[in-house]
Amino acid sequence: MRKCTSGVIAAALWASIVQAESLNTADGFQTFQLASANLTVSLRPVLRPSAMEYRVSTEGNARFQAWLGAFRDRALAQGISTDTLDWALAGLTYDKKIIERDRNQAEFSKPIWEYLDSAVSDTRVADGRAGLERYNAILTRIEAQYGVEKEVVTAIWGLETAFGTFRGSDHTIRSLATLAFDARRAPFFETQLIAALQIIQAGDVSPGHMVGSWAGAMGHTQFMPTSYLEHAVDFDGDGRRDIWSDDPSDALASAAAYLARHGWTKGQPWGVEVRLPEGFDYATAKRDHTLLPSDWAKRGVVGRDGKPVPDHGHAAILLPAGGQGVALMIFDNFRVIETYNGADAYVIGIGHLSDRLAGRTPFQADWPRGDRVLSFTEKKELQTRLTEAGFDTQGIDGRTGPNTTDAVRAYQLAQGLLPDGYASLKLLERLR
Repeated sequence: MRKCTSGVIAAALWASIVQAESLNTADGFQTFQLASANLTVSLRPVLRPSAMEYRVSTEGNARFQAWLGAFRDRALAQGISTDTLDWALAGLTYDKKIIERDRNQAEFSKPIWEYLDSAVSDTRVADGRAGLERYNAILTRIEAQYGVEKEVVTAIWGLETAFGTFRGSDHTIRSLATLAFDARRAPFFETQLIAALQIIQAGDVSPGHMVGSWAGAMGHTQFMPTSYLEHAVDFDGDGRRDIWSDDPSDALASAAAYLARHGWTKGQPWGVEVRLPEGFDYATAKRDHTLLPSDWAKRGVVGRDGKPVPDHGHAAILLPAGGQGVALMIFDNFRVIETYNGADAYVIGIGHLSDRLAGRTPFQADWPRGDRVLSFTEKKELQTRLTEAGFDTQGIDGRTGPNTTDAVRAYQLAQGLLPDGYASLKLLERLR
């Protein structure tokens, strides 16, 4: 995923048997995929594994113990005490299943409408409204203190852990140590492991109670340790920033604090569904082309009710399914949610769920449900064929970021097609 400034990633659990995955792209954009998991699913997209083969042998734990000894020296040099290391690392063993889960994720994609069918299902909306009612007093205080609407905080809670139902039960220190020992993303996870030890050393939680997802995300709103250190708050005033408790107060306030510190504007929509006029210039539907809604209205872009969208700030037009699906006018709060998780599907899921919790209607336009999203391999083929045809995608990585979107749009313009930048199967077939 687009790397958020504090490293929030991975791990809320959904109610099915697939895991949503974000792709951290070479050109700074992210798509999402769904991948088979054991019994639960994350609606939070997570980093896609590399193609590297699983290389840890049956002697992995012996090698892990040797690595752990060297890590202790590095941790001591960063201020972790001997007592904390003895307490947190006692009896620690390598967990092969963590690496297997990190490696064995499928490469088939699901379109955004299928993601939203679950992310904003009737059941999730009903559960969210029940959560809003149950914790209304706390959420109202959080909104007043941090200036983040309670529906938005509740939506994050809902997509991350199904409103606290699935917070994860993997021991965080073991998960992070295993992932830090593994070579694929060792620097990132060693940083997270040091941060987790700092949390323990500060007395916020014991090693035994520090649990979460297999990837190290913790609590009701699935903070990674570095995000916890930077943004978690003690909202209930008990002297601890306890995001693991059955009481979600600290976790919900921490999510609000995170968004507030990244520039959340209260009262500004994350996005608004709009109608595009006949003859709309699809080349203007890109993130770096922003206008006030009143100026968009002069170009015929209005709300679904036919009225100009109020001037909440400069906004861009986003077409998550190309010219055939929902069209969105997105504001700066969209970017703020992106810092929590950069996949467009996740941001739209959070935004739309928060709207539904506030009593707003579902999206009005139809999605192109007959379309099949390109697989990872097909995306690489598309990029290869576009580049060979003179429309450089700036890399062949199987990920449809802004460079690929620009190349698709340039090809569409050259061919007299609708230039919506949408990487469709029909487009690939035309290039073949």
